[in-house]
Amino acid sequence: MILSASRRTDIPALYADWFCNRLHAGYVYVRNPHAPHQISHIDLSPDTVDMIVFWTKNALLMEDPLEEITRLGYLFYFQYTITPYGSDIEPGLPSKQSIISNFIRLSSLYGKERMVWRYDPILVNRKYSMAFHKEAFANMCALLAPWACRCVFSFIDPYPKAMRRSGGQIDRLVSPQEMQLIAAEFSHIAATHRLPLMSCCEAVDLSPYGITHSACIDGSLIEKLLGCPLQVKSDPNQRAGCGCVQSIDIGAYDTCTHNCLYCYATHSPKTLVHNLYLHDGASPLLVGFPTPKDKIIKRVTKSLKNSQLSFDFLP
Repeated sequence: MILSASRRTDIPALYADWFCNRLHAGYVYVRNPHAPHQISHIDLSPDTVDMIVFWTKNALLMEDPLEEITRLGYLFYFQYTITPYGSDIEPGLPSKQSIISNFIRLSSLYGKERMVWRYDPILVNRKYSMAFHKEAFANMCALLAPWACRCVFSFIDPYPKAMRRSGGQIDRLVSPQEMQLIAAEFSHIAATHRLPLMSCCEAVDLSPYGITHSACIDGSLIEKLLGCPLQVKSDPNQRAGCGCVQSIDIGAYDTCTHNCLYCYATHSPKTLVHNLYLHDGASPLLVGFPTPKDKIIKRVTKSLKNSQLSFDFLP
């Protein structure tokens, strides 16, 4: 099983202690976001969890928990988003200097092959122009390229609620022509730093710049980190063009306090406040506790490692 922690919220930044509690308990409950009274019981034993994929914009509070997670026998890698935006776009984050330092520390401790740097989403407005992104990407590459196994970028998606709550700061999409120009500049800069550059789920063809599609839950990367092949299928629940393989996400929507203007995972500030109030680090659920109305179903999970070791993975 591949554990996603999480597309729906920033567990490393906000819920690291809860996550470690669940690993010690050996299971977690996940409420179905589309059927709130359905709860899945997920086994979290190291024999079942082949890989943990952490999604974060701030892993400063994850450094100590990672020591315990490693001691317990779990493997992991990071999808770590670091953008050049200020508090006008990402008001809930600490300084980017501290975040970059954290990325470098994690890479030095656990290896650059576990660190995917995400520069996304790219939005273009009067302040964050194409020229701004070119300079910012070059500066960040100089700092992060030695410590990242790759960089993945994407362009902002048209989430209506996010665009409405941005107060006009996100007032349009990036045009196809702008995408091509940005891709060309980024490709040249990344090549200068010998940093593999990929795009995430973009419909536009960027292959003329040597940019291929990446996957967040990347089967090939996971096989490389595990040193063995997996029996895993592509994830049918993701949008068209997504290259991710199947995983189980243990997060919950409306639980992230970063308040990024472009975020798709926070729908209601009122619900966010309510969920934060209900969170308890001792609960098997990220938000609240099970109620008598809930139906808890134990989900069938198993290791995805192929018992027949491929010659490609022999030492």
